Amino acid sequence: MSKDLLIVESPTKVRTISKFVGKEFTVKATLGHIKDLPKTSLGVDIDNGFSPTFVVIKGKQKTLEEIKRAARNARRVLIGSDPDREGEAIAFHVAEEIDGAKEIKRVLFHEITRRGVLGALKEPKDLDESKYSAQKARRILDRIVGYMISPLIWEREKYGLSAGRVQSAALRIVCDREEERERFVSEDHWILEAVFEVQAGRLKAALEGREGKKRIGSLAEAQSLKEELSGLSYRVEEVEKRIARIGAKPPFVTSTLQQEASRRLHFSPEKTMRLAQRLYEGVDVKGMGYTGLVTYIRTDSVRVAEEAIASVRRYIKETYGKEFLPDRPLFYKNKRTAQDAHEAIRPTHMDLPPQKIKGLLEKELFMLYELIWRRFVASQMKEKEVENETVRIVSERGDLFVARGQKVLFAGFSILYEEAEEEELVQGLPTVSQGEEAELLEISLEKRSTEPPPRYTEASLIRTLEAKGIGRPSTYATIVSTIEKRGYVRKEKGRLVPTPLGRKVNELLKRHFPTIVDLDFTAKMEEDLDLIENGEEDWRSTLSVFYEAFGKDLLKARQDMEDLKRKEEETEILCERCGKRMVLRWGRNGEYLVCSGRPSCSNKKDVRKREDGSIEILERERRGTCRLCGSGLVERSGRFGRFLACERYPACTYTEAFSLPYSCPELGCKGMLMERLSKKRRTYYSCSSYPDCKFATRSTPQEGPCPSCGAPTLFSFRGRSVCLRKGCGWKSQS
Repeated sequence: MSKDLLIVESPTKVRTISKFVGKEFTVKATLGHIKDLPKTSLGVDIDNGFSPTFVVIKGKQKTLEEIKRAARNARRVLIGSDPDREGEAIAFHVAEEIDGAKEIKRVLFHEITRRGVLGALKEPKDLDESKYSAQKARRILDRIVGYMISPLIWEREKYGLSAGRVQSAALRIVCDREEERERFVSEDHWILEAVFEVQAGRLKAALEGREGKKRIGSLAEAQSLKEELSGLSYRVEEVEKRIARIGAKPPFVTSTLQQEASRRLHFSPEKTMRLAQRLYEGVDVKGMGYTGLVTYIRTDSVRVAEEAIASVRRYIKETYGKEFLPDRPLFYKNKRTAQDAHEAIRPTHMDLPPQKIKGLLEKELFMLYELIWRRFVASQMKEKEVENETVRIVSERGDLFVARGQKVLFAGFSILYEEAEEEELVQGLPTVSQGEEAELLEISLEKRSTEPPPRYTEASLIRTLEAKGIGRPSTYATIVSTIEKRGYVRKEKGRLVPTPLGRKVNELLKRHFPTIVDLDFTAKMEEDLDLIENGEEDWRSTLSVFYEAFGKDLLKARQDMEDLKRKEEETEILCERCGKRMVLRWGRNGEYLVCSGRPSCSNKKDVRKREDGSIEILERERRGTCRLCGSGLVERSGRFGRFLACERYPACTYTEAFSLPYSCPELGCKGMLMERLSKKRRTYYSCSSYPDCKFATRSTPQEGPCPSCGAPTLFSFRGRSVCLRKGCGWKSQS
């Protein structure tokens, strides 16, 4: 008797779903996409309505043949790839390759649980051509941009560089912020903070108002004011108390999950999605076998199924008590741009709280599951109730000092979950009465400087992309990881910094391909793709409108783009080795000087251009002595990060790893910490005594010693000093 064939993407899904469907189904995996545009040609017939040519991906022929054999013997074929555009493309490509005489249907698994799988199998659907058209249009758009711009950049700039449609817009956002920081001019001012004695104790208050002028611009002015204030009497003018009720955040969508996992767990968006996919597809739970622990993880909707809300409300009442349960379920409003195709990200089994499965999951998998669990349960709990208190103290001449405090009256959802930036609470103030005297004990001065806008983190970049309508839940992680892997941005203390290479590529794209890096245009393209998916717009017409503008930019760029590979600018700077003029060139790491007498003279210098166009030579600091020739060692950068090299290179090719002035914290180890770069181009620190000592960390080293165990080096982690010596675990209070 023939069986139904169910086709999914991954072996993990096969293993999880097979347990639910029994012997009536044969379950096979495509191992991701089976077809794509060819690697060696454009694969798009622009003159014939942008018709694409999809070919079987190299290495997937054997997998495809196995699926086709299973389909020939099947009663019907059901395709259960992910319920998004990419999953729909996989479904269409599989259907194209299978004998058309078979009945082929689509099943959408929003959660990989017994209930979710069997429910979807009862309601098979037709393949969604509109959704496939949206994916096809996106793939063709990206191919046209990459295939036509990248060779031009290779020719004029450097081989291996590339430009992506959405990634280029993200790069512009990072570069624009860097330019904004460079234009920023810091202003200094002084803050006066006083300590007052009142009947109930002491409180700190900051000077917020004085006659004539608010900002104190110099130390002399601040000291003069301090002397004036020290001789005055004070009283409590006003005590204001307000009750505030703070509601919980909605359950996670893709972007907020990536942002919170970045802030709390220090996971990259790419890592978060990789772990979340495993939680969705299924993990082995004792007594249940393989089952999906969370709902589909690519979503922009905060909607939650009614049965899930009923289940979590029962859990809250049984676990925390009815005082934490609202009278009625809480519903959250979607953003205007949300597609609402899938539920919010939530646990699939309320009978599997984190504490029950802690030992069954890998550490990082558990951390992410716990984060999702806590956020979802908290989203259906009562509000947090706080009392905000403001005390205003005035001098006899009217100078105003203000103290603020906050007291938690009812914890509500916060006993389970609070956003990372909300965790710091201001302490409550001592009880004071209006009109009572306040004795001034001391006044301190603190210099403050206005700060430039902060560089983006991975989390804040994703938040900005979402706010500007650039990208979609399935692409945020890829966008960020792509600009990092291409070397266009680097991470510095958790912040994204554009490299010289990234800034040059951004500059070229802004000048020659303005439509590609125009944020409004990119957002409009995303909206058009959504309209195609909804059946409201034709995919060929959308591509035609795009190509009309892009084609003009491309033609002009081929004529106007300068050839930086061959460009040299002669300078007045003379080579100290041979006396010939130095010339300015551009490389992957920015502009530099080389001697015009090369190849006989190989002198080379790093430089920086000042705002007035003049050239500043960056002298390299000596970091040691070359063991081969006795010359100085200088810091250089390469594909694997910083390293030390002989200053006489290329005459002397000696190099060594970049060491930091910090000792390894492990007991008895005499090694030093070395800065290294992982395969994913992330900085980490390891011991120079490897493999004898295998200490390694991604935390930033800082000078010790540890007050608990005496380790010579501490580490900075989430703003706190931490000892990473095994068995110690000391952490500073702040």
